[in-house]
Amino acid sequence: MRRLTDSDYRRLLVFRDGLRRFLRWSEDQAAAVGLTPAQHQLLLAIRGHAGATAPSVGDVAGHLLLRHHSAVELIDRAEDVGLVSRTQDPVDQRIVRLGLTRLGAQRLEELSELHLDELRRLAPGLRPLWADLDT
Repeated sequence: MRRLTDSDYRRLLVFRDGLRRFLRWSEDQAAAVGLTPAQHQLLLAIRGHAGATAPSVGDVAGHLLLRHHSAVELIDRAEDVGLVSRTQDPVDQRIVRLGLTRLGAQRLEELSELHLDELRRLAPGLRPLWADLDT
């Protein structure tokens, strides 16, 4: 294992600082469209899920690093304000599948466009952080 350099510590600081600033900015953007940061993450976990079927509660809990009951509480609150919907899996009735309502999809699209623009803005400053990490 090589010895860490001052440059390594600066790289980690810049990365963590960038993450924290991006997350704070993201939270502010969610609030501006009437969502909590957790609701924003929930909507993204549902829409961004890569499975062949709509995500289950367990899938979303995994994406959000939440325990099942905590995910259910978040989903309950999001459903109450019209952001998400639940359906039973047609093959296995024990599984609940999640989807976005029209309102949830609209809010997520607004936020996602802003987030992608912000990532494009930040990319030039972050790309050098990955330089020579594989050596």
